[in-house]
Amino acid sequence: MALQPTQAQIIKLGLETDPLILSALLTAATLSLSGCLTHAQAIFSSTSTDNVYHCNIMIRAYACAAAFRASTDGGAESEHWRALLAAKGFEIHGSVFKSGFGYDHFIHNLLIHMYAQFGSVRLARKVFAEMVDRNVHNWNIMISAYDQAGDFDTSDQLFNSMPARNVVSWNTLLAQYVRLCDVQAAERVFDEMPIRDSVSWNTIIAGYVQTKDYDSALGLFREMQAAGVDPTEVTLISVLWACAETGALEVGREIHQTLRRKQSRIEALRAFNELKMKHVACWNAMIVGLAVHGYSEEALKLFAAMETSPHEVTPNRITFMGVLTACSHKGLVEEGRGFFRRMTSEYSIRPDVKHYGCMVDLLSRSGQLSKAFHLIHEASLDTKVPLWRTLLGSCRIHSNVELADECFNQLSGCLTDGDYVLLSNIYVEAERWDDVQWVRNAITDSKVAKQSGYSNFQSANAG
Repeated sequence: MALQPTQAQIIKLGLETDPLILSALLTAATLSLSGCLTHAQAIFSSTSTDNVYHCNIMIRAYACAAAFRASTDGGAESEHWRALLAAKGFEIHGSVFKSGFGYDHFIHNLLIHMYAQFGSVRLARKVFAEMVDRNVHNWNIMISAYDQAGDFDTSDQLFNSMPARNVVSWNTLLAQYVRLCDVQAAERVFDEMPIRDSVSWNTIIAGYVQTKDYDSALGLFREMQAAGVDPTEVTLISVLWACAETGALEVGREIHQTLRRKQSRIEALRAFNELKMKHVACWNAMIVGLAVHGYSEEALKLFAAMETSPHEVTPNRITFMGVLTACSHKGLVEEGRGFFRRMTSEYSIRPDVKHYGCMVDLLSRSGQLSKAFHLIHEASLDTKVPLWRTLLGSCRIHSNVELADECFNQLSGCLTDGDYVLLSNIYVEAERWDDVQWVRNAITDSKVAKQSGYSNFQSANAG
């Protein structure tokens, strides 16, 4: 429906002063295809400006319009439009203060952003200076305004004057140096950052690619993976570029697979969200799928949504398999133990060997081998062989020879050649040569079947 006929009907019904109706009209006039900014201004001017939400809508609209004009090819016409928008924005600013909203933090942020988009950093700084109580978000917007205007000296001065900084503050400074192709300064900022997010890593990797230092880009990508930071599409595109330039085919293939998985995940989530009725099997498929592919946080968020779902879906043992797998992959020990307890206390689900396996893996990965041992020892299961074998493998990683001996004894009667070889390797690494010889003799005496090795190759002349 067109905007003006709708507005005419509203006036006929006497609803033109209703705050909610006015908000909807202003939003439609500023954002919809059938509206326009001039019409929104006419609606706004004809009403009382004692509603902070109406002011927010108009300030945001002028800021967006200025940003759009700035993104065009410039010239006299663009400057003319920006001047007109600035004049209207200043008019809105005056209305805001007359209405008593001059001390609203959110309004201040919008005004600073609006003036920055108009290219009037001086007015943005005036609003900033008039603020009585500034928070880190206000500082970030002001620094970004100077950065956008190319006044990097003032941007740096403000950054150094900040009473407190967050990751956004650091990322703004980092991006500034990358845009200036000053990679050494960007590296210093990156190293000094007390906390980093994916944007921080993406920015510095893009900086290396921009300056054709592809080896450093790939090296930092490996560091990002080791730090447990999930790469985004932006990361992968930068790294793919570096792969193409250096011929790092294996990394390139790995990234292509990751991109395919991400695309599949997006499509699966879209399909899941479109389901009107979600059976427990649908929830399980998504939670387990996300968990096994390393999207632990999304899997746990989905589980939380499942528990609060209006359709009253009850988690089952498969659900908790996915949840515990997610905790194991992410190293969330306390969270995992909490979910493991809730299986019994809240949902009356008796954990099976797979659930215990997830917990043993989770505890072992974090080095809590003694807790994993006691968990297995106290478990009421028909068989514990897979659990003792998992713990034996973890003993090698953490060089715990004494516990390895105990796990090996627990496997008595179910031992395989792999168990003997693993224990032998643990003894070798501990330089316990007498024990190594004992294991070799035990293999010979017990006639443990050992799978023959074989090679698999294709002749160049094979048809």
